[in-house]
Amino acid sequence: MLDEIDHVAIAVNDLDAAITFYRNTFGVEVEHREFIASDRVEEAMLKVGTSYIQLLFPTAPDSPIAKFLEKRGEGIHHVGYRVTDCKAALERAKAEGVAVLDEEPRHGSRGTTVAFIHPKGALGTLIELVQQ
Repeated sequence: MLDEIDHVAIAVNDLDAAITFYRNTFGVEVEHREFIASDRVEEAMLKVGTSYIQLLFPTAPDSPIAKFLEKRGEGIHHVGYRVTDCKAALERAKAEGVAVLDEEPRHGSRGTTVAFIHPKGALGTLIELVQQ
């Protein structure tokens, strides 16, 4: 059901500094930047092959990314996998007894449909299912 890796999300303390690091160190440019009000984050998507590095910066002190940064510091937050049908992939995970954060798919950035799988049910990794 997983088609390919859509993105690797990295929580950062300074979005502009992180963008500068990737530009200067690896020659990667921002392809998409968006404020996601529902998640209280600003993201910058940097294209790498057919996938992305998603830099995530909290826009509120109580956002999940702010809490992550406070607890763990900067680093990998989750892996996003492309799927053809987000609802079907989510239902399959739930049928297998996997803990989920989203009971139903929801709108994501770039016009995608997304759903998150809880790390407790996925070998310690927060997983995002991404349907384009």
